[in-house]
Amino acid sequence: MMLPLLAKLPADSCPRFIHRVIDGICGRALPRFRDYGNVWNLVEWLELLEEASAFVKHASGKHLSDEEILQLLDGLSAPHQEAVLNCLKGRKEELKWALIEKTNAVSSAQLQDFDWQLKLPLSSDKIAFLQTPLLNLDLDVRENGGLKPVSIEMDKEELQTLIHSLEAANKVVLQIK
Repeated sequence: MMLPLLAKLPADSCPRFIHRVIDGICGRALPRFRDYGNVWNLVEWLELLEEASAFVKHASGKHLSDEEILQLLDGLSAPHQEAVLNCLKGRKEELKWALIEKTNAVSSAQLQDFDWQLKLPLSSDKIAFLQTPLLNLDLDVRENGGLKPVSIEMDKEELQTLIHSLEAANKVVLQIK
């Protein structure tokens, strides 16, 4: 299912997307939905991100030849195929080491990065009528050696609960030190 979804992205934007997927595999930030929301809906985005990561890991982990990779990409336009292949070839060593590290990683979760955005929803008549602000919180959580994007949308009460929970966790951490 990755191929038809990836084909929706203009070929000149494909290298940037694939490099960001590789960044995520290598422990850096994954591409963000807000940068590609005009291309894919959220369901497509989550599916593509998972399948693109799996594809890159498979192609790198199995040391596939250029011809084998192109066979797997059959159905994409030539510029898309070339972009994916060039990204994989250009970051071959980095991927190799990242995949080795992942197999040796200890299972633990760590917050790596976050981003937030405040907005007034317009999609629901009731919520828009109430002028209820919502917070979109994007977290990059390091888990098992890789970054996992987590997106949360919350209203004021949910945000307050989160803040209280984080403050309580901080107190516990300070007591342990």
